[in-house]
Amino acid sequence: MNNQNKNVPVRALDRITTFEDGDPNENPWVAGEPKAELIEVQDYDANWPVLYQRLSQEIQAALGNKALTIAHVGSTAVLGLPAKPVIDIDVLVADPEQEEDYVPALNALGYELSIRERSWYQHRMLRQEEPRVNLHVFGPDCPEHIRHILFRDWLGTHPEDLQRYAQAKMQAKEGAGSVRDYNQRKQAVVRNIYQKIFASQGLSS
Repeated sequence: MNNQNKNVPVRALDRITTFEDGDPNENPWVAGEPKAELIEVQDYDANWPVLYQRLSQEIQAALGNKALTIAHVGSTAVLGLPAKPVIDIDVLVADPEQEEDYVPALNALGYELSIRERSWYQHRMLRQEEPRVNLHVFGPDCPEHIRHILFRDWLGTHPEDLQRYAQAKMQAKEGAGSVRDYNQRKQAVVRNIYQKIFASQGLSS
């Protein structure tokens, strides 16, 4: 096994390469599905990591040791990559089901609980409108969070895949009627890049 996967928790190894789907009958929307919005993809903005640093400090101060990990993920976390102007942040907590441990503190910062997906890694998402932030809550060693980190770091060191993904994003936004549609349109490229990442880590899919 490639030594590179030493950064992947052993308990998560057998789940990293499996893209799980939640229960299709589960309604994830806490306050109803939001209206469709125009998909806007902008050139990379050097202010995104600066903004993340401020946001992460606020989150850390609000949650204290209940925040096991706070990480900048998604396209705004990759130098030079075009992105929707939304900062994606992963926060790991001991148990996402215990919403009282983190939701009130995040509410006080201006975040609102938008998505609750018990069937998909116990995922919660809280949104902030100004600045635009999607804050994703997962539990320890969550495979989805680990994939986020692997993908972010791979694009940061593989310019050919960064360019390929950038092109896929620009093509996907054309005619996309929703964020879900936009994500589906670029999914084939994303999955192919993941296969390269898994191979480099000595993981089989």
